[in-house]
Amino acid sequence: MIRRLRCAALLGVGMLVAACGSDEMPVASETVAQGPLTISVRGEGELRSAKPTPLNVPGKNWAQRQVEWMLPEGSLVKKGDVLARFVSPEGEQQLAQAMIDLQRNALARAAKESGLESAQGRVEVDLSRVAVQLGIAQRYAGADLSTVARNQVLDAIEDREYLQVRQGVLQWQRDQSGVRGGAELAVLDAQRATFDMSAKTRKDDLEALELRAPNDGVLLLAANWSGDKPTVGANLRAGFEFGSLPDTSTMEVEIDLPQIEAQGVQAGDAVVLHPLGRPDQRIDSRLSWVASAAKVRNRESPVKFLSMRAPIPADAIERYRLIPGQRFAASVVLLDAKNAMAVPNVAIEQRDDRHWVQVKQGNDYVSREVKLGVRGTARSQVLSGLKPGEQVRLSQVEVPAPGDDGSVKDKDAGDAGGDGKDGDDAEGKTA
Repeated sequence: MIRRLRCAALLGVGMLVAACGSDEMPVASETVAQGPLTISVRGEGELRSAKPTPLNVPGKNWAQRQVEWMLPEGSLVKKGDVLARFVSPEGEQQLAQAMIDLQRNALARAAKESGLESAQGRVEVDLSRVAVQLGIAQRYAGADLSTVARNQVLDAIEDREYLQVRQGVLQWQRDQSGVRGGAELAVLDAQRATFDMSAKTRKDDLEALELRAPNDGVLLLAANWSGDKPTVGANLRAGFEFGSLPDTSTMEVEIDLPQIEAQGVQAGDAVVLHPLGRPDQRIDSRLSWVASAAKVRNRESPVKFLSMRAPIPADAIERYRLIPGQRFAASVVLLDAKNAMAVPNVAIEQRDDRHWVQVKQGNDYVSREVKLGVRGTARSQVLSGLKPGEQVRLSQVEVPAPGDDGSVKDKDAGDAGGDGKDGDDAEGKTA
């Protein structure tokens, strides 16, 4: 008896499932309404000065520096205060090398001058000796043959010709020695000028090891490409950005929005701002600048962000005591209309630069082209193509209801029938 009741229950469940499977699931839709419409994009930004004074690492020619001491970020400073001190072990070593090169150059020049004077002295001595010998040879070459032997006269004539040639050679050597020596001294002088310039540059670099405040302000440190800010012991290069001293009287919030969400944002759009964690400090402003292209913010993420700026009124800066570096929540208002229509983006289908929605007509949904206005991340403004009260299908893909698949229903029915047959057989065998 129990097995028969069980079989009947299973058969009833199978029939119920089959009956339910024939009904369609309701389609998700939304009724179009006309009324106040606000479309905005949310993001975050950092408060910065609109007129910051840049601070660069002191020195020239990208000389290496190491931070020995520095004020913490956010410190209030006065004009002339020391912001950071640096050391340059490499610069000291380069200065010492330049001084050694100068001493070597001086020794080389002294040696060259001494050698040049010695060479010129030897040439002068040889010229004097040749001049004496040439005078004697000329005297004998013109002597009377009756008083002097013939062979002595001939030797004197040959000696005169030789000595004249030798005298010309020595004079040439004297002239060439002076020219060559002057050129070599000029090379040494040029090297000395190079070493002097290098030593002067190194001295200037070693004298520029303090960074002082050019004006009053709040110290803000600059982050490099990897996001790291200067710290004590960090190695920096002269001329690189160290930070800035912002003018707190004129400040603005620099907002970064993901590129996919920043479509349609333009200068002049309204912005609602407030410091993070203080929604009660609301500040209304408008975008004063929007970047022409989006860019990647760091190496860890390939997502591109579009930068934009919104000025902060002076009265709000004084009222809320705002300081540079604060994080702000921003809501960029793309549309604020008193009477407009909008549909969710999931209901919009785009084909060939045209937009379509599924509108209910009787028991079915038909495609209708619509003209869109401002598009947000979740909803888009409809300019034409729809009327208030019409129903728009939210999903373009129909999800099958449970039991719509015939194989499932057959399987359920088969399982139920199989259980009943087995039960009958079992009951018969029991009887």
